[in-house]
Amino acid sequence: MKQEYKELIERAFKARENSYSPYSHYRVGACALTDKGMFGGCNIENAAYGPSNCAERTAIFSAIANGAKKIYAIAIIGSSGDEFAFPCGICLQVMVEFNPDMKIIVANEKKEYDIYKLSDLLPHSFGPHNLV
Repeated sequence: MKQEYKELIERAFKARENSYSPYSHYRVGACALTDKGMFGGCNIENAAYGPSNCAERTAIFSAIANGAKKIYAIAIIGSSGDEFAFPCGICLQVMVEFNPDMKIIVANEKKEYDIYKLSDLLPHSFGPHNLV
């Protein structure tokens, strides 16, 4: 395993510990690798559901709020045992804003993982290039 990816996965596990998921009980952690370092995030639920935020977006928004301009990779860990937690459509759309070739690392409880390019998961995205 590439050392950076191993550290991203470890930090995603750590971020998951802070998950606020009293409704779904599905805890998710994520960690983004950026030009300014690594930034973790967890899912944050809300009783109204709409204001909830996924771990991926929490990590990305934290990175951007701390001055990152480019996101190279993000690791995601859910809480469903052997299954991988893939980003939702909203998270994929947020990711494409910062790097359509971002690496998406999905891991499970056994720390097994797969790596995808964002452009493979969202092949026909709407991005900044569409607004020119």
